[in-house]
Amino acid sequence: MSDLQKLHQLAEKRRSVYALSNQLPVSNDEVVKLVEHAILHTPSAFNSQSTRIVVLFGEEHQKLWQITEDTLRGIVDNEEQFAATKQKMDGFKAGAGTVMFFEDHSVIRNMQAAAPLYADKFPIWADQTNAMHQYVIWTALASLDIGANLQHYNPIIDKKVADTWNIDEHWELNAQMVFGAIEQPAGDKEFKPVEERMKVFGK
Repeated sequence: MSDLQKLHQLAEKRRSVYALSNQLPVSNDEVVKLVEHAILHTPSAFNSQSTRIVVLFGEEHQKLWQITEDTLRGIVDNEEQFAATKQKMDGFKAGAGTVMFFEDHSVIRNMQAAAPLYADKFPIWADQTNAMHQYVIWTALASLDIGANLQHYNPIIDKKVADTWNIDEHWELNAQMVFGAIEQPAGDKEFKPVEERMKVFGK
C-alpha cells in the first residue's frame, strides 16, 4: 500500500465516535508522544506555533466533564433537558481522556505587532492552526484504534478550567477532544456530491 493510500485510509477511519471506554489499546505514554509529535510537526502561519495543548487522563479527565456538567446544570433549567445533558456528560466521562486545545494570545499579539499589515488575519490563522492540530491528533488517534469526538463547551467552562489546571491567562480554550477505546463504531455518514463542493480549472 502506498503512503497516499495509507493517508486516505486514515482520513476515512477518523470519525466522531461517542461510545467510548477507558480501556485504551495503548499506554497513556503513547498518547502523550502522539500529541507531542503533533505539536512539533503541525504547521502554523508564520511559524507562530501559537497552539497550546493540555492532556487529561483518568480522574483529571473526569473532573473536566464534572465541571462541565455542573456548569450546565446552572444554565439548563428544564430537568428533562438536563437529563439528556447528563447522559451526554456521562458518556464523555466513560472515556479515557481529553485533549484540551488552546491558543496563546500573547503569541498572536506579538505576531500582530511584528507584521501589522496582517494584524487582522492572525486570529483567523491561529484558529486554522488550532484546527490542524485537532485534525492531526484525531487522525493519529484513529491510527491507534482509539476513538474520539470533538466538543466545544468554551467559553462557559473557561474560567473554571483555567483555575483548576492553572492555565496561563493568555491561553484561550478552543475545543475539547474526548478519546477512549471504541465500544461502538461511528454510524454511516452521508456525503454531499463532490461536484457541489469543488471546482477545477485548467485541467
